Amino acid sequence: VNNRYKSMWTPFQMSGFGYFSHTDVFLKLNLSFILLFSVVCQVVHIGTQEEGEKGCVPGFQVKEYQVEYNRGFQKDHPLTQMLFDDCVGNEGMAFEVSHPDFQVDEEMNLVARRDVMDSGTVMFIHGVNEHAEDMAQVDIVGALPRSPQTLREILGLGQIQSYRSKRALFAPRMHVSENMEPPFPKVIGTVMSSGMEDDHIFHMTGSGADQDPKGVFTINRLTGEVSVSQELDREAINSYMLEVSVTDQNGKLVEGPVALLVDVNDQNDNRPIFKETRYAGEVLEGSPTGTVVMTMTAEDADDPRLQNAVLRYNIVRQSPDKPSPNMFYINPESGNIVTVISPTLLDRETLPTTQYELEIVAQDMKGRDVGLTGTSTATITITDKNDHAPEFTHSLFQANVDEGSTGVVVNLTVDDRDDPATGAWRAIYSIIKGDPTQSFEIQTNPDNNEGMLSLIKPLDYESLVFHTLLIKVENEDPLVPDVGYGSSSTATVHITILDVNEGPVFFPDPLQVTKMENVPLGSFVALLNATDPDVLQSQSIRFAVLRDPANWLSVNPVRGTVNTSANLDRESPYVQDNKYTAIFMATDNGNPPATGTGTLVIHLEDYNDNAPYVHPSVVRVCEDARDSVVIVGGRDRDIHPNTGPFKIELGKQPGLENTWKVSRVNNTHAQIMLLQNMKRANYQLPLVVTDSGLPPLSNSTEIKVQVCTCKKNRMDCSGAGSVRSNLMLLLGLVLLSLLCEEREN
Repeated sequence: VNNRYKSMWTPFQMSGFGYFSHTDVFLKLNLSFILLFSVVCQVVHIGTQEEGEKGCVPGFQVKEYQVEYNRGFQKDHPLTQMLFDDCVGNEGMAFEVSHPDFQVDEEMNLVARRDVMDSGTVMFIHGVNEHAEDMAQVDIVGALPRSPQTLREILGLGQIQSYRSKRALFAPRMHVSENMEPPFPKVIGTVMSSGMEDDHIFHMTGSGADQDPKGVFTINRLTGEVSVSQELDREAINSYMLEVSVTDQNGKLVEGPVALLVDVNDQNDNRPIFKETRYAGEVLEGSPTGTVVMTMTAEDADDPRLQNAVLRYNIVRQSPDKPSPNMFYINPESGNIVTVISPTLLDRETLPTTQYELEIVAQDMKGRDVGLTGTSTATITITDKNDHAPEFTHSLFQANVDEGSTGVVVNLTVDDRDDPATGAWRAIYSIIKGDPTQSFEIQTNPDNNEGMLSLIKPLDYESLVFHTLLIKVENEDPLVPDVGYGSSSTATVHITILDVNEGPVFFPDPLQVTKMENVPLGSFVALLNATDPDVLQSQSIRFAVLRDPANWLSVNPVRGTVNTSANLDRESPYVQDNKYTAIFMATDNGNPPATGTGTLVIHLEDYNDNAPYVHPSVVRVCEDARDSVVIVGGRDRDIHPNTGPFKIELGKQPGLENTWKVSRVNNTHAQIMLLQNMKRANYQLPLVVTDSGLPPLSNSTEIKVQVCTCKKNRMDCSGAGSVRSNLMLLLGLVLLSLLCEEREN
């Protein structure tokens, strides 16, 4: 192996391996490293034998090739053809060759870019697109070793960077077919590392590994082989995004993590399913041949990029089959059903029935015999012609509306002599003039065909008192050519707006301000602004508090200035997401008075006004000092930067340090350790916790420490008496312990 690849270890880069001189490489890389890179040059996407027998395995179909060296290679002369298949058509394929003087042409032939004498004894071909990535080896029989070349060339890493990033850990995109048959696990690919050593191990995390669904994929901790452990369903999960890393035996991260994408390849295991079991459509009698009646579409859960989900439609039965068994045709690709019968025969009054039933079959695989099928039924109704135009019963309609109101203003009535409950009878109303602000809309009452003219935007008396609308009525179905809409198909509507006293309007609403909590009482907060829309009247406005949950605010009734009447407390339960919301009202002196409301949102900034505390307040330790360690944490009702990091330490009483030890774990937690065996009892341990505010706040507190008997992973704390761990008691316990030791000696 060394003789074969010795000339390859010159400056190189592969997915972030970095650059090395050939001298450095020989000094730093041992035989195992060279063997690793020989593995790199092998197949990136490896399917199992069972998968290969069952379906397509993406990648090079032949992994190793041999060509004869005959005093060099001529330019553009094919050496061999590369057999690569991504299983979806090989679109967007790109190849790179480790030797810069060779390339893979459009027909996937390996050819020389120029006349080449110094070919070397081996080349590597790297093929990649968005569906597959693989490498193959070409051995050149009879050639002399090439002069030193870069490993970057050997591994075929040129300009294809969209699929790979610079890193020392290489996790190629992998593919696995759904519905694979046992036995499991099956190897689907290999993750490779440039710095793999004897004490290094691979780890894999993510959904499908150590997250739900757990255990779908596993990785060989030593070789990097990735295996699938169960049958997959692409329609449930079509791809898995995992992460792979390398650590040493102590768990220290060596390389990574890098992303590993596993695509689940589709199989044709889902039948086409129509959205409905029965479809209904209509076609007007006398419609021209080729009229679209309806569209029937089915869905296939298989991969839409493959023929597994490409559907074709066909009519297999028509009932009744008179006057022709082929009255309709369905477009095999779009599912559009159109008329084939001539307009003269499509006569509602002479047909044996007004409803025809069609049985439609959808088949995947573009309708080939191997495709799966789904069936549905279409019922087509032959409808009547629209040979009568609708007419308004009156040419003028009138209505009065209060300003600011919405809803139905007037009902417009029409007559139509066509068949009721058909498109030739159902009316469609439209406003063709007089509504530039689109304040009105008109809808058809399905019960009586009347037009319900409604206000959807409140109108202002002060802006415009009278509105005149021109309304047009038509049928859903078009009229036959010899019938048209006359003057009776339009009507005029006069609407008068009545004056109403309107409430003041706040601006802006909501009004948002920012204040520091605990500002002095009476501090200015905001200035409310409200105006009376009744500009034709001279009215005054007074302000009042409508909703102040914490009773923190007051408002000047005339000026609208808002001041504090109590301390603003960010930690109050009335504050949500650092925001306090109050609602004010403004009332005019109209007759009757009208009121408007506005919202004030106060964003409260934090002040370090809450001392930290220790949690939990009760802990348990074993009476044997060797097993007596507990974790406590600091907490604070304030927010950053007035919270952690916390400093947790013993109280200032002398002698505590002989029995207890407090040491920092992280920014928020500390551990408490019992330094000597103690009698089973309850102790009050004084602690001091300090936050990181400016200025910092400290809190002298106590936690209850229960010293318990621990045997065989069981902790017995029953019968423990209460002992207060103050200065004198702790000193006494220490002295008693020392005396007992002296007597024993």
